[in-house]
Amino acid sequence: MCEEIKITLTSSPKEKPVDETKLGFGKIFTDHMFMMDYSADKGWFDARIVPFAPIPVHPASTVFHYGTEIFEGLKAYRTVNGEIRMFRPMENIRRMNNSAERLCLPQLDEDFALKILDTIVELEKDWVPHSDGTSLYLRPFMYGNDPHLGVHAVHNATFVVICSPVGAYYAEGINPVKIAIESEDVRAVKGGTGYAKCGGNYAASLRAGEKAEKKGFTQVLWLDGVHRKYIEEVGSMNVMFKIDGEIVTPELTGSVLPGITRKSCVELLKSKGYKVSERLISIDELEEAAKSGKLEEAWGTGTAAVVSPIGWLSYKGQEFTVNNGVIGAVTQELYDTLTGIQWGKTEDTLGWCHKVC
Repeated sequence: MCEEIKITLTSSPKEKPVDETKLGFGKIFTDHMFMMDYSADKGWFDARIVPFAPIPVHPASTVFHYGTEIFEGLKAYRTVNGEIRMFRPMENIRRMNNSAERLCLPQLDEDFALKILDTIVELEKDWVPHSDGTSLYLRPFMYGNDPHLGVHAVHNATFVVICSPVGAYYAEGINPVKIAIESEDVRAVKGGTGYAKCGGNYAASLRAGEKAEKKGFTQVLWLDGVHRKYIEEVGSMNVMFKIDGEIVTPELTGSVLPGITRKSCVELLKSKGYKVSERLISIDELEEAAKSGKLEEAWGTGTAAVVSPIGWLSYKGQEFTVNNGVIGAVTQELYDTLTGIQWGKTEDTLGWCHKVC
């Protein structure tokens, strides 16, 4: 594993955004990116930060032909006292190694991976926006680039980190969204790559998402791929429900991504005394809860949006309103607590934040 990171500064720095209300999500990129290469005989080598630019990739690279690619998403925040911090970065690093193992990509040394994130964030610290609700989104990704065709474990790979100053992920912000429950397409199955954060999972979700968007929905709620019965995820987020006072979230059966925001929500809710169950929840149970009024709240959880309340659910022509289409008290509490910790407005008693500078 590399120990040093060579830094080459850009000779043409970009102008930083002036109006931080128009950042959007993933549209603007900073001046630099991190890169590191891997070969089976040398291990990881040539760790470097270079000016942000297109990456030359061999046309026969395995990433193009066999989907050998994984990624992560985390954020750096500028706190109210000017400190720059990341939220639970080691969780992302460990999840990335789990994804790498599933796709036969090389492992990262945890401590050096954290050093990489620290170094690129500190270098790009002036790109961390100042406005409330904004952050610097970090996208680490790894891809196989063996320069020949043939299905096999990866022998050559590249690890990259790019950075993007961002605002809210959804245009709706923290307002409740409309969700269509998908009954045809499936995202993943147990034994597959559902628990890994790889591009193929997201590509498989696009068709249903496009159909739902054309009908006025923000995202789809996925059912399991075997029984077409059990709730799994909502769009690219984990999902939680408050049913008759109990917080329920689908258990991690191997086809659901082990979300870091999901994990944080479960830990926070339990610390506050809520009954939290990680279990199978069927569409029949959810439908009955909605009809009887026992479905009190529903929300998605993820790094990009943090918490996204669900105000309406649609399933096979029936539409159900959740909490009168307004954000619920538990959802709001989670959003306020998590973002409060991330931006330094609330004391981080759980030690989740990692100071960069």
